[in-house]
Amino acid sequence: MNQYLLVAGLLGELTAELQRLERWQADHPGTEALASELPFCVDTLSFDQWLQFVLIPRMEQLVLLQAPLPTSVSLYPMASEVYKDERAEVEGLLRLIARFDLLLTGKIVEQ
Repeated sequence: MNQYLLVAGLLGELTAELQRLERWQADHPGTEALASELPFCVDTLSFDQWLQFVLIPRMEQLVLLQAPLPTSVSLYPMASEVYKDERAEVEGLLRLIARFDLLLTGKIVEQ
């Protein structure tokens, strides 16, 4: 199957899981928060917000344009650290993030 279709499907699953967990926000964080130069915008956004307002839209744009997809991603380590105190609650989200890393890098994520 086309990698772009797989990425698009996984982005849809990530969106649905964030919504199911009630971590999807209606309010946009604003341009300044999104302009952070730190990885994952750690100084201006929560990880949930970064997924919703940075990762998902940027990846959707790459898919839409059929632009080269990143091959050196490592979201799972950050996600597992962020969610370390609520692993049971976000287990499905972590699995999706691990699948995302695998899909783009071809490397299995140690969970």
